[in-house]
Parts: sequence; C-alpha cells; structure tokens
Amino acid sequence: MPLTSGTGHGRAHDREILRLAIPAFGALVAEPLFLLTDSVIVGHLPDPALGALGVASAALSALVGLCVFLAYATTAAVARRLGAGDVRQAMRQGMDGLWLAAIIGLAVGVVCWPLAPFIVHLFGATGQLAAQAVTYLRISLLGTPGMLLVLAGTGVLRGLQDTRTPLAVSIASFGLNGLLNIWFVLGLGWGISGSAWGTVVAQSLAAATYLALVVRTARAHGASLLPDLAGVRAAGAAGFALVVRTACLQAVLLVATSIATRMGDDQIGAHTIAARIWTFLAFALDAIAIAGQAITGRALGAGDVTGAREATRRMVMWGVGCGVVFCAAVLLARPLVPALFDAHGEAAAELLSVLWPVALLQPVAGVVFVLDGVLIGAGDQRYLAWAGLWTTLAYLPFAAVAGTLVALWLALGVWMTARLVTLALRAYGTAWMVTGASRTAA
Repeated sequence: MPLTSGTGHGRAHDREILRLAIPAFGALVAEPLFLLTDSVIVGHLPDPALGALGVASAALSALVGLCVFLAYATTAAVARRLGAGDVRQAMRQGMDGLWLAAIIGLAVGVVCWPLAPFIVHLFGATGQLAAQAVTYLRISLLGTPGMLLVLAGTGVLRGLQDTRTPLAVSIASFGLNGLLNIWFVLGLGWGISGSAWGTVVAQSLAAATYLALVVRTARAHGASLLPDLAGVRAAGAAGFALVVRTACLQAVLLVATSIATRMGDDQIGAHTIAARIWTFLAFALDAIAIAGQAITGRALGAGDVTGAREATRRMVMWGVGCGVVFCAAVLLARPLVPALFDAHGEAAAELLSVLWPVALLQPVAGVVFVLDGVLIGAGDQRYLAWAGLWTTLAYLPFAAVAGTLVALWLALGVWMTARLVTLALRAYGTAWMVTGASRTAA
C-alpha cells in the first residue's frame, strides 16, 4: 500500500490490533466449543443420537451463519459513529441492529418450525435419525432470537472497541452450556432434547446479558431504545449485501464437500479433517479481521484516512506473518495428523497429500481475511457482494473438473487467489475510503 509511517505509529497500531484481536479469537472459538461439548455429551447416548445432532447442528449453523451480517454490519456502523464522536447515534444504530436481530430471529423460528422435517430430509436423514434431528432442530429454533441477538450485541461492543466483554460472555455461556447439557442429558435423562434445551438456555442468557449491557450504555448516552423503522431498514439493506457474500462463501464450501463425498469414503474423510484444520486456523486470522472492522470503521468515521491506511498495512503484515507461521506449523505437524484423527490406509494417504495445499494457502488466507475485515469495517458491502459472486464463478469450473482431492483443494486455492486479487485491488484504491459518520456506498 502506498503509505509510510514512523516506527512509533506502527507499534501503536500493533498494540491496538492485539488488544482487539486476542480477545476476539477467544470469543470466536467459543461456538465450535459449544458444538464439541454437545457432541461429547450426546455421544454417550445410543445411536443415532450423535448423527441426529450432526444433521440438526449443520442445518442450524447454516441458518445462523447467513445472519452473521448482524455482527459485521453493526460493528462497522457503530465504529464509524464512534469515530465521528457521536456516541449517542452509535448506540442508536446499535439498538437498530438488535431490533433487526430480534425480528429476523422470530421470523426464522416461525418459518422453519413447520419446515423442520423437510430441512432434515435435505441432509439425507431418514428414520429414527431424522426424527431425533427434527426434535433437536425444533427446540433449537426457540433459541434463534437469542442467537441472533448475541451476534448483534457482539457487533455493538466490537464497534465500541470492546472485544473483552464478548470474550467473557462467551466463556460464561460455554461453561453454562456444558453444565446444563450434562444435567439435562445425563442427569435428567432428557436425551437429545436435553442437549437442545441446554444450548437454548445458555444462548438466551447470553442474549439477555448483551441486551442489558447495550441498553445501559444507550441510556447513558441518551439514545432511544424504541425501534427506528428507517434505521432498521437501513441496517437490513446494509446486511443484505453481506448475506450475498456469506452465501457465496458457504456455496463454495458446500460444493467442495459435495464433490469430495462423491469421490469416496476415504476422500470425504480426509477432506473433513483438512477442512476442520483450515477452519480452526481461520479463527485466528478472523480475529485480526474483526480488529480490522472495528479500527477501520472508527478511523474513517473520524476522517482519518492516513490512519486507516496505516492500520490496514499493519494488519496485512500481521495476516501474512500469521499465515507463514500457520503454514510452517501445518507442515511440521503433517506427519502426525493422520494418527491424531485416527485416519488409516488410503484415508491417511489422501490426508497427507491434501495438507500441502492447506499449508501453502495460509499466507494467502492471512491477507484475504484481513482485507475482508477492513472492507467490511469501511461499509463496502456492495463491492464485497459482487466480488463474492465473481470469485465463486471463478472457482466452480476448476472444482467441476477436479478428479482428485488435491485437485479439489487446488481449486479452492484458485478461489482464494481470486479473492486476494479482488480485495487487494479494492484496498489499494480509494473508493472504499468514505469518511464521516455515515457511508454512501461507492
């Protein structure tokens, strides 16, 4: 990037990035820990309880994943107003995000409740497995408003440059979820229903905590708690572009899983393990991206273009550095990974082969995730939506002709490279650097 700055300023940016990114990483890993804890506890139940949990969790994760814009868009909007010195309006926009989360959460629950059997069937579940999956999904849908309020509440606090409180709430929710699942599933004998109820209670209490924190802050700054229909519509419009972006990401991953499944049992087993390793490493890189959302929004809101440039440059350096470290770590751990995941024979051989592209793509991923966060923080959602569509189209032909698992991951490499090009070109320019308390999309 065409930017120079003193060493002191760079170190100040580094401290700010780490202050936001380290707690954000802890909060990010809470969700997979929720699922892991549920899996361990439900694993003590007779078959097909664990399979039913997997199907229902996949469906629920897809529904909630599309609503991650509630966190991202709210972070950008609140941070921009904070940078402009208008904390009252920042909290007003935060309340709009919470109201939108509540509305969408209720709508998802009402629409998906009767469709639960159909949704489960889409995942190929039948018989008793399908019946238990429907039970888990329907109970979990009662917690959907809470789950989305957690996303929006997290976005408000991140926009206020606070990632420590979301970490504390995530740790408390994780602990409570584990205790309730043990009590409901094993103590009271509620079976898979107990696992669902435990998660609903934990998520709902987390949502209540965020509501209390945001409402208290809004009142302290004189912001109205009532819904502003224009503000809610604006939050929804900004979020729609991020839904398109997120849908493109999920489509790429679903296509990869579908192709790997058709290759055979060994291939899908190796692909699943590789994808889990990739996802875990992505959490650390996403933590830097979250710092990017908060820092960029605040800087542009304050009209500090130079600060936004410098912070972006430093975060890209952090992304590259972390990517190189992760690449080396995967390559060093590579001989041990098959045994760690109990992979044998052809599955182990496939896994060892595919870990090469997984490792070598980490530096690219470091830059991609950081720039994605920077542009989200700038409110450049419309560009991200179009870029998501074009990069997905670039990926699909390569995925379609992939005859081996390594070729499939190389196709994912094409996708990541296309994302790198589109994001870097945008970040190098100035169209995304709209300053002031609100953004007019470029």
